[in-house]
Amino acid sequence: MEYEFRRNSLTGTFLASFSMDHEVLGQWFTEELGPELAKIQQVLDMIKEIQTDKRGAWRLVGNDFTLELEREQARVFANTLGFEQEYELEEAMSLYDAESEAYCGLEDFEQALLSWQAFIEKGL
Repeated sequence: MEYEFRRNSLTGTFLASFSMDHEVLGQWFTEELGPELAKIQQVLDMIKEIQTDKRGAWRLVGNDFTLELEREQARVFANTLGFEQEYELEEAMSLYDAESEAYCGLEDFEQALLSWQAFIEKGL
């Protein structure tokens, strides 16, 4: 999983971009976390609790995306996933939701989060 962090010099906003199949992580970092160091620390604290078996799993529901942490993996998905569709798709057709959901290892997610935290602290 590759990622890049940038800061928009005109607006001052922080932006995260992740590699293919993990694009939704970039949206989650940018839109749900942003530069909120307390929220970043909260997620890091939950990761530690899961890694030390003090907690089995944890979920953070945001405005547009939800983060789920488990012992082995992190999952970010759009809150619109899971809504029942009002119509049936033709046979052999399916909705494309790869940009709405991503999984990664918990340790990889933690490393990306620590990098985001350092990037934010440097930019403030």
